Amino acid sequence: MGDRTRGIDPRAITAHRMPQSTSAFHAYNRDMYDPALIRAGLLDLVVTLAERIRRREQTARRMTLSVRLADGSTVDRTRALPQPSAHTEDLRAVVFRILDSMAFQRARIRRITLTAEDLHPADEGPGTQISLDPARENRLSLEPVLDHLNARWGHTVVRPAGAYRRAS
Repeated sequence: MGDRTRGIDPRAITAHRMPQSTSAFHAYNRDMYDPALIRAGLLDLVVTLAERIRRREQTARRMTLSVRLADGSTVDRTRALPQPSAHTEDLRAVVFRILDSMAFQRARIRRITLTAEDLHPADEGPGTQISLDPARENRLSLEPVLDHLNARWGHTVVRPAGAYRRAS
């Protein structure tokens, strides 16, 4: 310990270490009751995180959804993905299952936070299984194009239509 205070540090230097998690949130200006608007805000967060993870060339293994209610309490749920992924469709399916499992009945929601956890390099771990569903394969092959458009013209240029119904 004394050596390190004098500037002597034998540890290896790492130039850049990728984060282990990333998150995004949406805070509503008022109590939100409408499930369609809550899902739209959540879809926007999923798209944002998926783009960020792909840009870093990482994959997520777990997703955590935190919902802050009007009374100040917070409900957190975490679910593992079936396989590590950075695809919007895979993340959306898991996150919407988490939301459905919370079974909010007319809950007054003030803020939603979505966290992609246990991030690893995309080239690490199992490869991607080719799907026999041509529609899914087309959506997956379109993701790099959408990412390029959003990187060039702003991150909200190309989004799923459902994400634009978000209320403030």
